[in-house]
Amino acid sequence: MGEILSYRKVMHLILRLLFLASALSTTLYAATPGEIEIGGQLRKATLQGINNESNTFSDFRGKPLIINFWASWCGPCRSEMGSLERLAQRYDGNEFNLIGISIDDDGHAAAAFVDQFKITFRNFLDSNVFLENMLGANTIPMTILVDPGGRVLMKVRGLREWDSPKVVAAIAQVFKIDLGVNQP
Repeated sequence: MGEILSYRKVMHLILRLLFLASALSTTLYAATPGEIEIGGQLRKATLQGINNESNTFSDFRGKPLIINFWASWCGPCRSEMGSLERLAQRYDGNEFNLIGISIDDDGHAAAAFVDQFKITFRNFLDSNVFLENMLGANTIPMTILVDPGGRVLMKVRGLREWDSPKVVAAIAQVFKIDLGVNQP
């Protein structure tokens, strides 16, 4: 029994350190103009649909929201897209919403990327850097976790395997929801 508790404590510490490192790395980057910091509220913004209708951030209120910034030319973005699609297939619209925001200048390139990777979760285009600046996505990939009321909880910079058990458990912990994974 003592070994199991120790293992759980160690795993809990590892998850906290992983997400703490991501949060701390955010402070290493200069803020973008008008950036919403962690703890701040999403502002009104129109999201131009790529593979769906246009929306606003307020359309996603009521459930936690994961926002992933990407570009068609970004190697790490391409690498993590499969794991985001699998995460979306399992949880999107149920326990949380997941959206992608392309920072491509060319909407055709972004749409071709969505088609090529057979992405089914909602994706939007930010060709005028408005959303990129608002949320501080000056490096990509960048993923933002937002609570059901629209408050930014965490910014995660860099490539992740979003559907791995460790990351899903960490998402559940941040959102304080049960995603059916063992949480330390």
